[in-house]
Amino acid sequence: MTYAFVEEGHVATPAGFLAGVAACGIRYQRNDLALIISQSPCSAAALFTTNKVQAAHIHYDRAIVQRNTGGIRAVLINSGSANACTGQQGIAAAAAAARFTEETLALPEESVVVMSTGVIGVPLPVDKVCAGITSATGNLAAGHGPAVAHAIMTTDTRPKSCAVQAILPGGGQITIGGVAKGSGMIHPNMGTMLSVITTDAHLNPSALDIALRHVADVSFHCISVDGDTSTNDTVLALANGQSGYRIPYDPRLPDWQAFLEALTAVTQHLAQDIARDGEGANRLITISVVGAANNADAHRAAMTIACSPLVKTALFAADPIGGGLCVHWGIARLTSIQNGSRSVLVLFPSLSMDNPSILMNRQSMRCWIAQKCLSRPILVWVRAKPQSGRVIFRMSMFVSMRNTERSN
Repeated sequence: MTYAFVEEGHVATPAGFLAGVAACGIRYQRNDLALIISQSPCSAAALFTTNKVQAAHIHYDRAIVQRNTGGIRAVLINSGSANACTGQQGIAAAAAAARFTEETLALPEESVVVMSTGVIGVPLPVDKVCAGITSATGNLAAGHGPAVAHAIMTTDTRPKSCAVQAILPGGGQITIGGVAKGSGMIHPNMGTMLSVITTDAHLNPSALDIALRHVADVSFHCISVDGDTSTNDTVLALANGQSGYRIPYDPRLPDWQAFLEALTAVTQHLAQDIARDGEGANRLITISVVGAANNADAHRAAMTIACSPLVKTALFAADPIGGGLCVHWGIARLTSIQNGSRSVLVLFPSLSMDNPSILMNRQSMRCWIAQKCLSRPILVWVRAKPQSGRVIFRMSMFVSMRNTERSN
């Protein structure tokens, strides 16, 4: 299988998807409402925030996706109001916006899901949203996918979208697109983020759900900026089948593995874009744990390091020594690391663990971190107890310390 990123690819790149945007004036003087529709019914799968306080759209969408996993037609997203902590009024507002979209586009009932992002506690102005829906539906086109990424931004400094085209081992060709927003309150599981993933592959809802959960564990669940998990986190995957190529769920099938590889490429690209755009951040850190007994221990080690203020301050100060001390402390907490086994922290200018650069001395390392990592990610490599069948776990995070410079 081969896949390649589509130049300037976006959420409406897959066949059969259209997009439109509008300016509602909810909070910003710009486009703040986006609509993504499929020309045919979609299989749907969704993941939501683990925060116990949840936005209105999550209560609404969870029920819709459960009842209509094979018939979702559109996604409505607004920025400016999170429609969170707004009680039953907020849920009613989300439902009203969804119904108005269905009526305007002559879609079946319960075929539209909604997402909101913005200020918590601000009611969703349904009248403004409905006016925006009327405007957006009058100007739908596949080429408006990039505008969606701009319309859903809040504190984001850049849009986040991509698409890949894949040729599967069985001969089918499919496209996967995606859009995301997120900058602050970013922490597993997921963060203050919204994302819509689209594909023209044909998958049944249960297969799409399995695929989404798999890729989220190695992408959206592996980013951290500030340690806060939001009320609005949502990732929605839609598959409309317009490529005509069916991908059944069977872990033994090359087509299934190839689809997961391409889907992972999209979600990791979006997840790293979110981390790269962390509020006030200027360090992108990739943590790789090698040699852990299992993925759970690898994840625990990576998260211990990622969430440590000592690691963050050490990297912000371009001081690898402080980070190394914290790694010893973090790895020591793992049950699979036996007495006498070593944990090592290394910072490489190269992202390749298989062909790392020669280690620098401390002074040159300090200079490299301070000068280079504004534009290039740092790799933090942690080797736990060596094993024959090593487990590699990677997660990306930002050191969200404010600075006058930003990464590009």
